[in-house]
Amino acid sequence: MKFQIEEKTDSSEARAAKFDTDHGSVNTPIFMPVGTHGVVKTLTPAELKRAQAEVILGNTYHLYLRPGKEIIKNAGGLHKFTSWDGPILTDSGGYQVFSLSNMRKIKGNNIIFQSHIDGSKHEFSPEKSMEIQRILGSDIIMAFDHCTSYPCEFEDAKEAMERTHNWERRSKEYFEDMRALYGHDQFLFGIIQGSVFKELRQKSAEVLSNIGFDGYAIGGLAVGEPKEEMFNILEETMAYIPEDSPHYLMGVGKPEDIIWAIDRGIDMFDCVIPTRNARNGLMYTWNGRVKIKQAQYKDDYKPVDSNCDCYTCQNFSRAYLRHLYKKNEITGLRLNTLHNIHFYLELTQNARDAILNNEFEKFKKQFFDRYPVEKDHWKENLKKKEERQR
Repeated sequence: MKFQIEEKTDSSEARAAKFDTDHGSVNTPIFMPVGTHGVVKTLTPAELKRAQAEVILGNTYHLYLRPGKEIIKNAGGLHKFTSWDGPILTDSGGYQVFSLSNMRKIKGNNIIFQSHIDGSKHEFSPEKSMEIQRILGSDIIMAFDHCTSYPCEFEDAKEAMERTHNWERRSKEYFEDMRALYGHDQFLFGIIQGSVFKELRQKSAEVLSNIGFDGYAIGGLAVGEPKEEMFNILEETMAYIPEDSPHYLMGVGKPEDIIWAIDRGIDMFDCVIPTRNARNGLMYTWNGRVKIKQAQYKDDYKPVDSNCDCYTCQNFSRAYLRHLYKKNEITGLRLNTLHNIHFYLELTQNARDAILNNEFEKFKKQFFDRYPVEKDHWKENLKKKEERQR
């Protein structure tokens, strides 16, 4: 993968970068909308393009079960099947398999699991995950890994990490032995594991760096651990990841978390938060969250965010969106989702612009001054960092 760092800040690890795929360039930092089943819920590819989405996600586990790999293969791959012509990243399915704690078991070096749809039995392995992702034709393929839950005992985390390393070696070997099917290049990312144990995270980053991948993801965070612990682990891990490759923090998606992770050198993000919360009436703005179902908005004729230029804010009021939500109208869910996706993409784009203009510290401070966060430790950490710099 051709990866270029375009600008890096002097006061943090934040960076603006770019890499190319055969379906388009990706400018980082970037948020990637989640399309688990081959669709970002309620939105069309054209709407995602208008919102400036560059990459969307699909999930190997879910797409394997339904509609099935043969249907997608006969369509010519996931790009043609979904009519999305931009880059696609697919998760390996490892997280989903291991979340089925009462429906799977480890058999040798593979996993036997039951479908959450109909209870049918299936076997997953690194080779199977790579085969499916080759058939899907995604631009970025994730290696098969073992994600642990939280809390997790040290020995259990160590065992899962070592299994991950074994599986990721096998993933790379199979990936390199099996050619791409649709005439475009595919890239393979490794996933660092180790739960909340610093020595395991360091070990995992070092092992995967030696194996060699096109990019490196940090998995197994945002699974219930305290926020302080998550970012301490992230900061420790980043020191051991190759700088000249994309850095991807999996599943982290609150706006304040994204800004803080960019500060630590993360390039890529994904999360279901903006789409799932949109369908639950929770919308994001530069001044915080808006719970559109609340009674205070029943006669509020302002847009969700007066400074937003998305289609929703340019045409509809909070009162109307509340009405649609209370009546369970599908149009309301679509308009909410359009706004949230627009906000998230604008968030990372503005962070990128600030880095390119050497104004990221100013941008970050302005963001936290305006955006209410659940806990004050973000602002405390910001003060501590400023004191260290002085």
